[in-house]
Amino acid sequence: MELNSLHDLYLIELKDLYDAENRIIEALPAMAEAAKSPQLKTALEEHLQETRNQVARLERIFNSLNESPKGKKCKGVIGIIDEGEDMIDETEDSPPAVCDAALIASAQRVEHYEIAAYGTVRTWAQRLGRTEDAQLLKETLQEEGQADKKLTALAESYINEEAESAR
Repeated sequence: MELNSLHDLYLIELKDLYDAENRIIEALPAMAEAAKSPQLKTALEEHLQETRNQVARLERIFNSLNESPKGKKCKGVIGIIDEGEDMIDETEDSPPAVCDAALIASAQRVEHYEIAAYGTVRTWAQRLGRTEDAQLLKETLQEEGQADKKLTALAESYINEEAESAR
């Protein structure tokens, strides 16, 4: 696909996000299973359902554009997920809080990537006059921000402290 306009950039970034979200849907169950803290497990499981809803929003946008969501591989999220899988393997025999702290760090990397990407496409949707798209993207952006805040709260409430005292 040639990128000759903001609309072209918008479309390619949406496809990137669509691939990213589907890869995250595949990765979240293993992360939830690896979580030791019941609160972290619940947060990851809840975010899995949110992510499914985010894919549905993207599909609505693609339908309104008469475009297929397929055709782009999100190399950024592939790398972040790969690192997260490595971290799960490396902390498998670690104290529970160390494992959970590593999971939170991995999950937050994904969230920060998504926050940046959704912020960009929401702004582009507004610029392109795609008001409904912008609203759908804003909903997802807010959910990603809330997920990040929830992970931070878990880390700061007890997980990081327990991980530190595990040494």
